[in-house]
Amino acid sequence: MKTDYLSQTIRLLQETQTRLAPQMEQAAQWIADAITEDHLIWVFGASHAGILAEELFYRAGGLACVSPLFVPGMTCQVRPVTLTSTLERRDGLAADTVREASIEPGDVLIIHSVSGRNAAPVEVALVGKERGAKTIGLTSLAYSQSVTARSATGKRLFEVVDLVLDNGAPEGDALVELQGFAQRVSPVSTVLGAAILNAVMAEACALLLEKGIQPPVFLSANLEGGDAHNARLLDRYRGRVLYL
Repeated sequence: MKTDYLSQTIRLLQETQTRLAPQMEQAAQWIADAITEDHLIWVFGASHAGILAEELFYRAGGLACVSPLFVPGMTCQVRPVTLTSTLERRDGLAADTVREASIEPGDVLIIHSVSGRNAAPVEVALVGKERGAKTIGLTSLAYSQSVTARSATGKRLFEVVDLVLDNGAPEGDALVELQGFAQRVSPVSTVLGAAILNAVMAEACALLLEKGIQPPVFLSANLEGGDAHNARLLDRYRGRVLYL
């Protein structure tokens, strides 16, 4: 291949495994503690950052107590998709929507934003803190520290959350440099973020098992017995987890 996207991504993942280990262990402990007390794990991201909310929600091998926060107009299904960029910068919109969710003390709220500069992720984090949830910001510190805040609060995501998971993505997110082409191509934050969060969830499940608690994890519906197993989890969380 003429490009090195895979090798660069593998390098970043390997660096993350060492650099971010203490923060990932802390996040896993918070999530395990929340599940032990029958609380929920909430996940928010605007536009492409919201892909990670979808990654963790209603997923084979994933926790059934994960509740996504999809703000109208801030998902990639909206048309025109450019509306997502407009709305995630609008002060007050995300906060007003997320206040309708039943976030409570003991819950954990994960907010994903690579730049961390727009109003939406900052407001969601602040609402979570108002409600007494522990807040985790998945972001790129290199990127976020290179830009100014767009939120009326004057803050970026990493400045308002309880715990920062730095995904290590470069400024602008794109990774690969091509000779004769001024801008980099191929974003990396989704790969890094998905790996970080799935690793955290796996660690949380291991911690639960150490306590003698069976993690509430979905089976693939395409495995024998999957539907019956999942039905029990759906009955347990329906009415609490959004979209079930």
